[in-house]
Amino acid sequence: MDDKKKNIKDFIQTLSLSIPVIQIDEGIDMFKVDIDRAILYLYMPGALRREEENNYPVIHIDYDQLCSAPEKIINRLKGQHGLGKRFYARATVVARIDKRVALAFQEEHHLQSALPGKYRYGLFYQGDLVSVAIFSGGRIMRQERLGYRSFELIRFCHKSDTLIVGGLSKLLKAFIKDFSPQDIMTYADRDWSHNHSSLQTIGFEIIKVVAPQRFAIVGKQRFSVTTEEQQVDYYIENKGSLKLKLVL
Repeated sequence: MDDKKKNIKDFIQTLSLSIPVIQIDEGIDMFKVDIDRAILYLYMPGALRREEENNYPVIHIDYDQLCSAPEKIINRLKGQHGLGKRFYARATVVARIDKRVALAFQEEHHLQSALPGKYRYGLFYQGDLVSVAIFSGGRIMRQERLGYRSFELIRFCHKSDTLIVGGLSKLLKAFIKDFSPQDIMTYADRDWSHNHSSLQTIGFEIIKVVAPQRFAIVGKQRFSVTTEEQQVDYYIENKGSLKLKLVL
C-alpha cells in the first residue's frame, strides 16, 4: 500500500476511537469520510478541493496537517462534537498573559502557526490555562470617523480536548473593557467553516469571502507563497477564509 494512503487510513482508524466513522469513500487523491454530524475530506499531497455537501458541516484536511498535527485535528473534532472536558466560562478567571505563555499554548493546541500579537488574554480554570485570545494593536480607521479604532482577533483556541462554553465572549468582554475598540475583526478558515462561522452567534458579521490561499509544503512545514519557489515538495490551495467584524 502507498505510504501516504496508509498514513491516512491510520489517521481514520485513530479518529474512529473517539468519533464514530460511518462510511469511507476512497478516491484517487482524497478520502471522503462520513463521521457523526460532519463530513471530512482528507487530501493527498497536491490534490484539488472537492465540492461539498450542504446538509452537513464539511471539513477539509490536507495531508501535511494530518501528518504534523493529527492529535490537534482529532481534539478539535472532539470539541465540535461536545466530547472531552466541558466547562462554563463563569467558572474561569480571565487575565492578561505574556508572549512566552501565549506562544507556547498556541504551539501546543492551535493548528496554525503561533503568533505573539500585541495583547494576549487567557482563561484560567482552577489555575490551569484553558483558553487564549490574541489581539493586534489598534488601527485608526480615518474613513469611519474621528478616533475610530479597529483591532484584530488574530488567534483563539481552547486547550486540546476542552471546550469552554462562553469562553470567547468572556475574553472579548475583558479586551473591550480595557481598550474600548469601535470594532474587532477576524478571519475564519473556510476549510473548517465553509460559508458560516460560530462567531456569528456572538455578534460577528461576515463582511467578505477571502480568496483561496496557496501554500508550499516542505517536509511537514507549510509556507505561504505567491510565486513558484525551489525545493518545494508540493503545493496546496485552501478554500480561503471568511472575514468577520464585530461592531461595538
